[in-house]
Amino acid sequence: MRYLVFILVFVLSLSDLFSQQLAISPNQRYLINEEDSTPFFWLGDTAWELFHKLDREEAIHYLSTRAEQGFTVIQAVILAERDGVRTPNAYGELPFHDLDPKQPNEAFFQHVDFIIREGNKLGLLIGVLPTWGDKVYSEHPGAGPILFGEENARIFGEFLGDRYQDDNLVWILGGDRDIANDTVRTVWDAMALGLKKGDKGKHLLTYHPRGSRSSGDYLHEAEWMDFNMYQSSHAQFYTPVYNFARKDRARNPIKPTIDGEPPYEDIPVAFWEYMEFKPGEFADITGEDGNLIDKNRFDKGFFDGKSVRVHAYWDFLAGAAGYTYGNNAVWQMHKKGETFVIPTLTDWKEALNRPGAKSMKYIRKLFEMRSFASIIPAQELIVSANPEGENHIRAAIHEDGKFAIIYLANPQEFTLDLSLLAGERFTAFWFNPVDGSRFILSEFGLNQKVWNTPPSEEEQDWVLVIDSK
Repeated sequence: MRYLVFILVFVLSLSDLFSQQLAISPNQRYLINEEDSTPFFWLGDTAWELFHKLDREEAIHYLSTRAEQGFTVIQAVILAERDGVRTPNAYGELPFHDLDPKQPNEAFFQHVDFIIREGNKLGLLIGVLPTWGDKVYSEHPGAGPILFGEENARIFGEFLGDRYQDDNLVWILGGDRDIANDTVRTVWDAMALGLKKGDKGKHLLTYHPRGSRSSGDYLHEAEWMDFNMYQSSHAQFYTPVYNFARKDRARNPIKPTIDGEPPYEDIPVAFWEYMEFKPGEFADITGEDGNLIDKNRFDKGFFDGKSVRVHAYWDFLAGAAGYTYGNNAVWQMHKKGETFVIPTLTDWKEALNRPGAKSMKYIRKLFEMRSFASIIPAQELIVSANPEGENHIRAAIHEDGKFAIIYLANPQEFTLDLSLLAGERFTAFWFNPVDGSRFILSEFGLNQKVWNTPPSEEEQDWVLVIDSK
C-alpha cells in the first residue's frame, strides 16, 4: 500500500512538472517559471516541420537528443509551411476535414498531442505556432492556401487553447509574415483571443515576424502580446542582432524580447539571392541523398557553428530574454532522398549533432553560472575601438556590479574600464564557448586595462568572465 501511495505521489509530481507554465519577471525583462519565480532560460531549437513530417519514433529521437544537448524550448508549427494542410502527416492524416478549420481531424491532433507531451516529459517547453503565416493573407504568399478569416481563426484558437490548456507551452502566432493591413490584424487578434479563452489565459503569447522585423514593430501594444519576438534572419555573417534587442528593450511598456529566428547553421547566407523557389532547382549539384554535393555556387558561404554562437552571445549580452538556434536540415526535417526547400548539406538526423548545436549547452552552462536574468548591457565597459562586424565586442555587467561578461567573436586586443564594477580587486576566467572549458586567471586590480584573448590555433571566439571580490 505504501508503495502504491509513493507511485501515485511520484506520478502527480511529474504531472505538475510537465504542466508548469511561464510568466513574465517582475522587471518585465525575462521569462520565469510561474510556480517558483525562477528565471527561465529560453534556449530554443527550430523544428517547424516536427508535427508534420516525423513519426512518433523519429519525434522521440529528435526530442531526446535536443533535451540531452541542453535545449529548453522547441518551436514547431501545427499547420506547417510545406503544404501542411494538403500533404498528410507521417500517418496519412490531414489536420482538417474538407480544409475547414472548424472541422479538426482528431487523428491528426492526437499525433500533435503525443509530441507535445513527450517533449514536456523531457523538460522541454513547446513553442507552438498554430499555423504558418501563409494560411492568413499576406503580401508574401506561400504554399497556403489561405484558410483563416476572423471567425474561424477565433474558433480554431479556442479549440487549440482548450485542448492544450494543461500542457507546457507558449503560443507563437505569425509564422514568417508581416501584418499586411488592419483586416489581417483582426484575424490574428481573433486567433489570440480564441487561444486565451480556450486555455483560460494559462499560456503566454508572442508573434513570429518576417525577416529583419520584430513583433514589436506592429504588435507591441496589443493586450495579448506578452513578449516580443524578432527574426534577425539569414542575410549576412556577423548580423548585428543586438540592434533588435536594443530596439525592443527601449519600447514602452517594457516586455521581454527573444530572437526567434537568427541565422541557421548550414543555411546559405542570403539564400534567397540564389533561388527562384521552383521544383528541381540545383538538381545538377544535388546528390542522390537529396543534399548538395557542391557548395561553390553559394559564393557568400554557409553559416557554421561559430556563426550561431556569435549571434547567441550577442543576443543575450544585449539583453534578449532568449535565443532560438536553428539548423537548415532540421527545421525542414529533411530526410535522405527528399527534395529540400532550401539547399541542405545533411539530413535532419545527422544535422542534430552539428558543431553549433553541440556548443549550445555551453551557452546555457555559462548563463546559469552567471545568471542572465541579473545582467544589463554595458557597452561602456569597452573603451577601446569597437566596430561593427567580425571584431565587434559585446559586454554586460551584473545589475549590482558583481561580475562582467565580455564576448569576443575573434581574437584581439581590447581595453576595459573596470571602475564600472563593484570593488577594486577581481578574479576572472576565460570561457571556451566551443567546449565549455575554463582558463583561470590570477587576481588583479583596477589597473588591469588592456587584455588579449588566449592563444588558439583557429580564429576562435572567447568569453571573458570577471568577478568582483
